Amino acid sequence: MFRIRFLAALLLTFILSQATFAGNGESAMVQNKIKQYFNNMSVKVKEASSAEEKRDIMNKSFEKFNEAMTRIINMRGIPSSDQKALNALKSSVTDKFNELNGLTGYTAVQDKDLNNFADYVKQDMEQADQWVTISVTTLLLVVILVLLLVR
Repeated sequence: MFRIRFLAALLLTFILSQATFAGNGESAMVQNKIKQYFNNMSVKVKEASSAEEKRDIMNKSFEKFNEAMTRIINMRGIPSSDQKALNALKSSVTDKFNELNGLTGYTAVQDKDLNNFADYVKQDMEQADQWVTISVTTLLLVVILVLLLVR
């Protein structure tokens, strides 16, 4: 029994150290998956034929992303620095949801500007400073949950 626990601990240590050392490369790959999520949203908005459909696509994308953020933030073991960065991302997406729909003091995005707004969201998420501070493990959780919620 001791031998199995020791081997399991050794294997876990190895895996975690590999994730730490891989850091930048894997982090960039995971960040790109999340950026791709918002890029896909932007493409779908431009392909949509009506303003109602465009708003629906963006609203659902924002809601799914924020649902994933909420689930991860509330998970045990997520470092507080990651929770802080995820809360900032969630807040940013919530602001975009509010702006799109004219909530909390925003003026709703006009129908004729929906394509431009989708591009703005995509660009803003690509440039989000919070990505730099989130660990690879937490980023992987974000990708997994967002992908699961999209289906």
